[in-house]
Amino acid sequence: MTLSVTNTLTGERERFEPRNDDEVLLYVCGLTVSDEAHLGHARLWLHADVMHRWLDHEGYDVRHVENVTDVNEKIVARTGEPGVGDTEPEVAEFFTSTVIRDMRGLNLKRAEVYPRVSEHVPEIVDLVETLIDRGYAYESNGSVYFDVTTFDEYGKLSNQDVESIESQGTDVARSEKRHPADFALWKAGAVAPADVAEHRDPDLDPIEEPGGETWDAPWGAGRPGWHVECSAMSMTHLDDTIDIHAGGRDLVFPHHENEIAQSEAATGREFARYWLHVGLLQTAGDKMSSSLGNFLTVDDALAEYGVDVVRTFYLATAYRSEQTFGEAEMQEAEERWDRLERAYDAAVDACDSTDAYATVADEDLRDAVPEARASFRAAMNDDFNVREAMAALLELGTAVNRHLDTRDHYDYRALREAVETLEEFAGDVFGLSLGDGAADGGDVSVAEDLVELVLEVREAEREAGNYGRADDLRDELTALGIEVQDGDEGPTYRFE
Repeated sequence: MTLSVTNTLTGERERFEPRNDDEVLLYVCGLTVSDEAHLGHARLWLHADVMHRWLDHEGYDVRHVENVTDVNEKIVARTGEPGVGDTEPEVAEFFTSTVIRDMRGLNLKRAEVYPRVSEHVPEIVDLVETLIDRGYAYESNGSVYFDVTTFDEYGKLSNQDVESIESQGTDVARSEKRHPADFALWKAGAVAPADVAEHRDPDLDPIEEPGGETWDAPWGAGRPGWHVECSAMSMTHLDDTIDIHAGGRDLVFPHHENEIAQSEAATGREFARYWLHVGLLQTAGDKMSSSLGNFLTVDDALAEYGVDVVRTFYLATAYRSEQTFGEAEMQEAEERWDRLERAYDAAVDACDSTDAYATVADEDLRDAVPEARASFRAAMNDDFNVREAMAALLELGTAVNRHLDTRDHYDYRALREAVETLEEFAGDVFGLSLGDGAADGGDVSVAEDLVELVLEVREAEREAGNYGRADDLRDELTALGIEVQDGDEGPTYRFE
């Protein structure tokens, strides 16, 4: 069965056909690093990870890029908070480190690269210049806006008519634009205090002066607009046309709609062949979000439930559907993970016991293995239907338990095939830690990679003269049982 996906752009289920037979270009809209990641963010991460893993399994070379938005008004709003940072780069670096920690804690496959907005401003400026030169954008008081009336297909992703779209941006931006729906590609100057007031902790002193980073551009110093960033980073690290663009459903408009307009206006080529949108995570009837305060951070969830239960929770619902988070749902996830793990462990123990024989044959178990494999493949090729795919694995676990409970001597061949199937699909594709103890401590190599990333950040802080922040990072590593020693050739570390 060939993979089919539901393309938001067409609203249809379509056969997946990448531009190149053996390669998939996958771009995922990443996090704005203004706070710790919560389970709503991680739902996108998990489903993008499983998509990546399944495409890998099917033989594609997956080039996965996921951005980090480290230039944003919400980040500026948090400057000066104790322990977070005094400048926009410091705040962004602090929360970027927590995102990296959470991604590794969730056992996500690494993307090819995690580009940051702050390191791609030259590419953003070049893209804006191209849009101006081609007549799709205009300068106004040092800002630059995309003229939606020049792009005939504007609204094709969200199925909206240009004339019915409400104005985007601040009051100042509305006064500068030719059309209410025009959106900013470049914003003049620094961030105004009024633009961060609603995001500022009311217990902190308000920000009274314009803040945040600015960069020089042909139209004057300023900051990139939100939407243009993803287009520039995607085209820089992948290509003008990519195969899959994934993101949360709440990004369809205006973010992804605007990405299409500016990208296709600049290149004259289709920006993304398939748009896959992940449904939102709900709690008590509301979208889980930082602004509502109704969230559980990834770090807290991993500490409370463990990585395998958290991943199993997400695997209960197909990516396109909404999902509800609550204690009942997490208990169900824990029970499913326990069933799967126990069946796997029992099968491994039976294979390695003297009760497993080469001449014993259980036709029911022997039939159950290829049936589970076929059901799993069919489900994953049916728009990455992880719910049905997990059901196939649980059914295989039931068949294993039935075999072990009803026999004194075991079918070694069938049990071995069941073990290999669970390792291949539950382990490699679903990222669950069957039999390897990853849930109890994780892969040491992953921990080492993470420590080295933190040490790189620490060295950058020291070189910038931010010795207090560098000391804080060292103290945080010490608290995690990692001893850091500074030497002439750079820092070294060891796990205590």
